[in-house]
Amino acid sequence: TGMKQQTGNWPGKTVTNASGRCSSAKNRYVLVDIPGTYSLMAHSAEEEVARNYLCFGEPDAVVVVCDATCLERNLNLALQTMEISKKTVVCVNLADEAEHQGIHIDIAQLARRLGVPVVSTVARQKKSLSLLLDTLDDTIASPAVSRRCVTYPVAVESAVACLEPLLKDIVNGRLNSRWVALKLLENDNRLLKEINGFLQTDLLENTALQQALIEARDILQEGGITENDFEDVVVSSLIHTAETICRDVVTYHKKKYNDTDRHIDRIVTGKRTAYPLMLLLLAVIFWLTIVGANYPSEWLSALFSKGQEYLSSFFVSIGTPAWLHDIIVHGAYQVLTWVVAVMLPPMAIFFPLFTLLEDVGYLPRVAYNLDRPFHRCHACGKQALTMSMGFGCNAVGVVGARIIDSPRERLLAILTNNFVPCNGRFPTLIAILTIFFISSTGIASTIASSLLLTLIIFLGILLTFATTKLLSVTLLKGIPSSFTLEMPPYRRPQIGQIIIRSLCDRTLFVLGRAVAVAAPAGILIWVLANVTVGNISLLTHISDCLDPFARLMGLDGIILTAFILGFPANEIVVPIMLMAYLSQGSLVEAENLVFMKQVLVDNGWTWHTAVSMLLFSLLHWPCSTTLWSIQKETGSIKWTAVAFFLPTVIGIAVCMLFTALVK
Repeated sequence: TGMKQQTGNWPGKTVTNASGRCSSAKNRYVLVDIPGTYSLMAHSAEEEVARNYLCFGEPDAVVVVCDATCLERNLNLALQTMEISKKTVVCVNLADEAEHQGIHIDIAQLARRLGVPVVSTVARQKKSLSLLLDTLDDTIASPAVSRRCVTYPVAVESAVACLEPLLKDIVNGRLNSRWVALKLLENDNRLLKEINGFLQTDLLENTALQQALIEARDILQEGGITENDFEDVVVSSLIHTAETICRDVVTYHKKKYNDTDRHIDRIVTGKRTAYPLMLLLLAVIFWLTIVGANYPSEWLSALFSKGQEYLSSFFVSIGTPAWLHDIIVHGAYQVLTWVVAVMLPPMAIFFPLFTLLEDVGYLPRVAYNLDRPFHRCHACGKQALTMSMGFGCNAVGVVGARIIDSPRERLLAILTNNFVPCNGRFPTLIAILTIFFISSTGIASTIASSLLLTLIIFLGILLTFATTKLLSVTLLKGIPSSFTLEMPPYRRPQIGQIIIRSLCDRTLFVLGRAVAVAAPAGILIWVLANVTVGNISLLTHISDCLDPFARLMGLDGIILTAFILGFPANEIVVPIMLMAYLSQGSLVEAENLVFMKQVLVDNGWTWHTAVSMLLFSLLHWPCSTTLWSIQKETGSIKWTAVAFFLPTVIGIAVCMLFTALVK
């Protein structure tokens, strides 16, 4: 269709439908991509979205995309879809991957066994999709036919036979009567409510149908199938049918076709190697981000500095009042360009590296590794994925929590996402670490910075577990849910797609949100720094008021004021701090780390101040962009307030405890 969508190696990456248009030789189509799912027996948000569209969206045809490397598992979904849809096409994708692994699928035999058209594709090779469109044209033109591939046990078939004649008259062809009969026997109240709404009637108010349902359940009871057993019996029949079909159509030329993946997984998910490898990869990503971001940041700063000169000259030439010139140039423009220069380069490096791990197939294994510790915290292993997204941007991590099925566990992931630092906090953490704890220069300095940063982030991860556990036994009590997570094969990443996707869909999206709040923040900062009361700026008044409390945390009033004014974007905390220390009326950029260290030391900084600064940088409140995302995702002011105060209170407590211990 030409649309760009973020995809993932696990179902539930998206929980909404996406539609696009395309044309074939005979027709114009609206293709609706529904969330990835293993089954239409919905137990999660994305499965409900998928099922409801297939059942009640009245599509002209349904294309079920199956993975050629694990056809048996995917056929379960195809068989269920065929029970609902009268026009189904099965698309066996990843044919190249299957061939590489020595897996051969007899497409013609599969089509005969299923009784529906089957097409083999390699989606990365667009030319292979023309056959799919041609097949879709033929399917649309052919008469609608109900396929019945799955035969259930005798008791189930007899029970369905009791209900189906009555249901045919009620549904009047709008739904598959056999499928509705199965759902009535399954007694899924949420689905029955959807069916009643679609048909605009209450099935259970029909007296004849009520009586038939009683008889059908008696038949099941006589066959030894209780209401609790019914779904298991249906699932078993689906799986058995899929196994039987695959036995006839799939041939494995390599008995150990996935040995390479399994060998890698012994290291990637091994008991002794999984966690050290995750920390090592994290350190490598941070090192590449730190090293790679330095030069473009300097280049952008120089570019924006030159732009500031031109902008200033323009306003002077048109006779702009001095106060308005300063508000726009030294306020809005300087803060805005600082955010872009500091935030864009690390994001432009970090997000592609993160997307690379996702594309290769590593991120689902991270979720697998962290499932047990999250489970012990009464949370869901998918929280590992949203936590990882938070390293790039906490707002993205919050939105990514949609992949978690349970509302309680989704809320846990949202409330604790801020404990992993985003790209906006990296510059502050790296600068303070380098100035106070690393004496070397060059590559040794960047490696040491990366390792220390990894240790700080490891502390953030530990606090994520601790806070998740605390919430799950207090405000958000509940039993942890299990989840199905596909371990995809390791695949060669699509570098071009990774760069486009990470830059356009993630970097620019996050940067746009930060920029939207940076300019107004710049105006506010300029006003506070330049408006005086009693020959003292408002900024100084505020910092003096906050100083006694800040000292209890091992900080000072200026540092705490910088954090408060940095609420719109974490990147501006350090320049605000330097501006206040140097009594400047506009944002200050450190010429180099030596200059910055001298300014801090002259204003009373010690290693104790530096550690407190690092701790509070890690643990303070979310930025405005993240809080806005939390409010949108939860729809609740209460939970947004909890998301603000939870890390803040913990950050203050940790800093105070550290200060008390070292004094």
